[in-house]
Amino acid sequence: MQPLDRFFVFWRTTIVRDREIVDAVVQPQHRAPSQELKEALRRWPGIHYWENSESGRRLVLVRSLDRPVKERWWLHLGLFLVTFLTVWMGGALLAGGQGELTPRLSGLEPEQVAASLERWVRTLLPGLNFALGLMGILLAHELGHYFTAKWYGIGVSPPYFLPAPPNLNFVGTFGAFIRLRSPVLDRRQLLDVGAAGPWAGFLVSLVILAAGLRLSQPVDSIGDLSPQLIVVQGNALYLGDSLVMWAARRLLVGDGTVLLHPLALAGWLGLFVTMLNLLPLGQLDGGHVLYGLLGGAQRWIGWLVWFGLLALGFSFWGWWVWAGFTLLIGRGRLAHPSVLDRNRPIPWSRHPVGWLTVALFVATFTPVPFYV
Repeated sequence: MQPLDRFFVFWRTTIVRDREIVDAVVQPQHRAPSQELKEALRRWPGIHYWENSESGRRLVLVRSLDRPVKERWWLHLGLFLVTFLTVWMGGALLAGGQGELTPRLSGLEPEQVAASLERWVRTLLPGLNFALGLMGILLAHELGHYFTAKWYGIGVSPPYFLPAPPNLNFVGTFGAFIRLRSPVLDRRQLLDVGAAGPWAGFLVSLVILAAGLRLSQPVDSIGDLSPQLIVVQGNALYLGDSLVMWAARRLLVGDGTVLLHPLALAGWLGLFVTMLNLLPLGQLDGGHVLYGLLGGAQRWIGWLVWFGLLALGFSFWGWWVWAGFTLLIGRGRLAHPSVLDRNRPIPWSRHPVGWLTVALFVATFTPVPFYV
């Protein structure tokens, strides 16, 4: 710290696990910052960012005290590839692919193996656009979290993707997650990390949805459950509406009922995943954002929303499952865990980010996602 402390009025150094965090108020003559301070920051072996506060312009510096974690990239890549395959298989089912989803290879001659693999690829091929769309959305969401956490010097794992058998879950995946390896310093960091994933996934979802709606087909309505549906193994499944989905469909398709192309379904699922993650409960992204905005008041809003999910469960039982899941991952708590410096307010520049993210939750909220 000695090369930098001469630029500070006062500072505080905190050691958290494998990180050193320096929170400093910079001397007035160096707040621009000065060329001398710029040169010193270039030599700092970590990251830094600026904040404005009542006590003056603050500089936050973070560096690692241990060796970097040796990532098991083979595991993350392997999970991604297996998940891509199961999502591809699910997409083939949704696209009406005929044939076996897994190749039959046992007891075959070499030339028969090649023919079996060729038939398998032809069976899967119709599901490729669905797999590319949905995996692109999930990857964008997780990388939004990952790179924002890296920007703040927070220890974080690469994404873990979770495959699912398509015969049990027609989507072919249970989603993805990253793991924070070190505590978050303050509410600003928490808000930014929590909001980055949903926004990244949402923007990619919009592109995928627009392309998919252009490929979707108008159909005669069977009842008035919902203006959009998919066909899963010969059975119609109607999908619910959010404000974003309603606006996109009206703009790109018009009135009437539409049979969603698999690419449009990927976009719809991207909006749905965004909404689920933005529920302001515990350790979900929405819990991060609301705690970043309101601090401890997040707990009361979280319980209000949780009881709202119980009420919505009478329209769609899946909300009861999700309400139970949020309690499970929060170990019975819906309140967000405290950050290290919980009394430090977030800068005013972060309030629009937080409230726009709350608005994104409202715009993507789907009261009845599936009509079953």
